[in-house]
Amino acid sequence: MTPALEVRAVSQHFGQLKAVDEVTLSVAPGTRHAVIGPNGAGKSTLFALIAGTLRATTGHVLLDGEDVTSVSEHRRVRRGIVRTFQHSSLFLSQTVLDNVLLAAQRRAGASWSMLRPLRKRRDLVGEGQALLEQVGLGERHRARAGALSHGERRQLEVAVALGCRPRVVMLDEPAAGMSPAETARFSRLVTDLPSDVTVLLVEHDLDVVFGLADTVSVLHLGRHLLTGTPTEVKASEEVQQAYLGAADTSELFRETAP
Repeated sequence: MTPALEVRAVSQHFGQLKAVDEVTLSVAPGTRHAVIGPNGAGKSTLFALIAGTLRATTGHVLLDGEDVTSVSEHRRVRRGIVRTFQHSSLFLSQTVLDNVLLAAQRRAGASWSMLRPLRKRRDLVGEGQALLEQVGLGERHRARAGALSHGERRQLEVAVALGCRPRVVMLDEPAAGMSPAETARFSRLVTDLPSDVTVLLVEHDLDVVFGLADTVSVLHLGRHLLTGTPTEVKASEEVQQAYLGAADTSELFRETAP
């Protein structure tokens, strides 16, 4: 089976610093694949390389077997790699629904004024409303995005990403700043995403990671350390040492509550 997303010996050098050092990863279609690692492991840089925000110093990025290494960020979005950010990138003065409809503009490569008179706009509105229902914001479609809670904004960002009809959704620290209730709601949302959407996430909250992901890759000092199931990663002495050295790891890798 062709991987949904693949990075082959990807590196990013900033002078003498190797922020990402020949990392190779393969993300299977439809999986929930997490990338974790201590601070400074290279997670954010790797995400930027996959999204196209940064150009790799060496190596290749492939989407469904097609090399997109030299493809710009906005063209990667149109090909199916869509990223959410740790800090909100929503249009806070626009309505919740309009934020989703603007994703359709981005997908179509048309100006908003061109979309408005089109008969197809009615279909887009219906699609947008359905996406908001999917992420639990159906009744909030008329609200301004700026009036949403932090957790609701995260939900809206997923709807915006889905509005681009992605093949791969990249979630950058999605649970950061959420309350426990918001985190639980968001985790259910990601779990329930369509099976044809592949999810790649970077997340510091390991309870979220081990509850969501079926595959986990660990980075350390810019290099790939291990890829495995959550159980395999939690059992790895290499991973435990990378996070905490010789310290007690029982709290870090405790069993995730059901």
